[in-house]
Amino acid sequence: MRSLPRLAAATALLLVTLATGGCAVPSDDPRAAGASTGTPTGTPSCPAPEDARPADFGPCNPYDPNDMADRYAENHGYRREMELTAEQRAGAEDEAEALGAVLRTFAGKPATEAELRDAVAPVIGVQPNEVEVRGEFGKPLKNVLVGGGHGKVCVNGRIGDLDGVTAEVAGRTMDGTCLPGLGGH
Repeated sequence: MRSLPRLAAATALLLVTLATGGCAVPSDDPRAAGASTGTPTGTPSCPAPEDARPADFGPCNPYDPNDMADRYAENHGYRREMELTAEQRAGAEDEAEALGAVLRTFAGKPATEAELRDAVAPVIGVQPNEVEVRGEFGKPLKNVLVGGGHGKVCVNGRIGDLDGVTAEVAGRTMDGTCLPGLGGH
């Protein structure tokens, strides 16, 4: 029975330690050296040339509109298509024409995604689950994209809203898909 008070004391000590353990002062942490104190660190960007620049602005990274365009292009590089040779394009032209013919049979008609995949897959030489599809189904199809292929050669098609059906040979995108990414960053 004597060990019960010791157990209770140890439990109380453990609870006090756990309860106060999260109360450290952030500046006491050696990892906090150079941590943000609410003020920006690093060199700020200079104002654009057409903006007024205060006399005491201090050092800054120069504004270069060409650099901004380069950064935008780099940020969206995943959408860029892989280069195809003339032979690769020519080798897939028949598939593109056949894809266009299949898509014309679906244009303006209600269809499910599975129906479209099943019809498109043999034409472009892939399995139905390998057909990339984007759009709304179950009602008359419009603004629906499909694509697929082998290696870096893709055959993509579109059932448009007003512009009918298109199909083309394209290079696979840098992120590995046939249909260009939607982005979001």
